[in-house]
Amino acid sequence: MEQSGKLKMKCQNLSKTFRTPNGSFEVLKDLTFDVRENEFLVIFGPGQCGKTTLLYMLAGLEGCTAGTVEHNGQLVEEPHHSRAVVYQTMALFPWMTVKRNVGFSQKVRKVDKQKREQDTQKFIDLVGLTGFENSYPVQLSGGMKQRVGIARAYCGDPDVLLMDEPFGHLDAQTRYMMQESLENIWENEKRTVVFVTNNIEEALYLADRIILLTDCPGQICKEYTIDMPRPRSLVDPEFLRLRKEITQQMNANESNSLSAGNRAEMEQK
Repeated sequence: MEQSGKLKMKCQNLSKTFRTPNGSFEVLKDLTFDVRENEFLVIFGPGQCGKTTLLYMLAGLEGCTAGTVEHNGQLVEEPHHSRAVVYQTMALFPWMTVKRNVGFSQKVRKVDKQKREQDTQKFIDLVGLTGFENSYPVQLSGGMKQRVGIARAYCGDPDVLLMDEPFGHLDAQTRYMMQESLENIWENEKRTVVFVTNNIEEALYLADRIILLTDCPGQICKEYTIDMPRPRSLVDPEFLRLRKEITQQMNANESNSLSAGNRAEMEQK
């Protein structure tokens, strides 16, 4: 299917190699893809295939060994408040209340106090934390902490929201509730989202489009456009069909990687 919408980010021939005491370690290899305005793009793949590294490169937190990342036509070479990151861990300031955590980025940028107060309350309400404005992170559950992180990211008014497996450490029931909550927030306050996960149900529930990466070094194996209406049912026949198809493709990739590794070992012997 042909993509629609304004081009928001562009990755061209993107590669990343780390230097280690044991030599070079290639994490990502020759990735080329676009991200469209207000799209919910999911980067999906097995563990340790470079998904988080890719997200950090989009954020400007990690440099490229080869290739380029562009945001609104400008090269991404360093972090910028127009690209907000929601991390795997609950990266909140423990000495700050919910309200101060959510409004932190606007305070740093010296946004007018009245606007800051209005925006902070707006996003606290949107993530369902009304009444917890003066609570500290230690007083919140894991799901509530991630709601604060999402509210803080939105409150900074980013152009692109980059989310690195934000629900990976939550229990199954809380994770499902957070997926529903995130979809509702995104529907009400549209942003361009790039979301990393290794959970196929989460990918299918949230995505407009899924990019499937191979095992390390991560390469684009296949892209899937998800046309199912929202909110989605995990037992919808199309949902189950896509889950089976993508899972089989990922398993085939892993089998091919193992076979290639075995052949390499045999050649060395």
